[in-house]
Amino acid sequence: MIPIGTLVNIATVLTGGLVGLLFQRFISSKINEKIFFIMGLFTIFLGLSMSIKSTDLIIMLLSIVLGTMLGEYFNLDDKITLCTDRFKKKININSDQFTDGILTSFLLFCIGSMTIVGSIEEGLGLPPDILYTKSIMDGVSAIILASTFGIGVLFSVFPMLLFQGGITLLVFYFKDFFPLDLITHISSVGGVLIIAIGFKILGYQKITPINMLPSLMFVVIIYMLKF
Repeated sequence: MIPIGTLVNIATVLTGGLVGLLFQRFISSKINEKIFFIMGLFTIFLGLSMSIKSTDLIIMLLSIVLGTMLGEYFNLDDKITLCTDRFKKKININSDQFTDGILTSFLLFCIGSMTIVGSIEEGLGLPPDILYTKSIMDGVSAIILASTFGIGVLFSVFPMLLFQGGITLLVFYFKDFFPLDLITHISSVGGVLIIAIGFKILGYQKITPINMLPSLMFVVIIYMLKF
């Protein structure tokens, strides 16, 4: 089983990211600041549109609270930043927004209903039409993201391959045991994480979206326990 839809998605993100990097030098700092602000507002809007689809606010709230508590306890933000900084130095990349580029791009590209539904459909043996549509959208978004965050956007394809491709393979091998209702819950919790990313883009420094990532694990656990 080869996750063709995910591979096509990766190709469009890389293409869009390269185009964004190419035109980055022609964009003044003032224009880049305005694009940065627009990206923040759009990210919040996208997160809101995802989060309001929740059919169970208790699952959403418990997942976010427990996930954030776990992330804060282990201080995932510092650990992941340290790892990406080491990786950045190892490959000799000089970018202050490298980590933000990876995290923001990964959440925008992968934490959504199209990602999960499309990956599940491909895992069930259906044509990956949803992922093809998503690939076009992500390619356009990658242009804007790369012009704002830099080369870190290109490296978001690695967690995309693991997450999106992983869902396809997981469903392919365990399709008889996968509860489809879980899609809505994961998407809604992911929407809250994306809202947090939007506020961080706008300059709200007290929020740490990376420390909220375990919420995506807790939503699965709580759903399984409840049902």
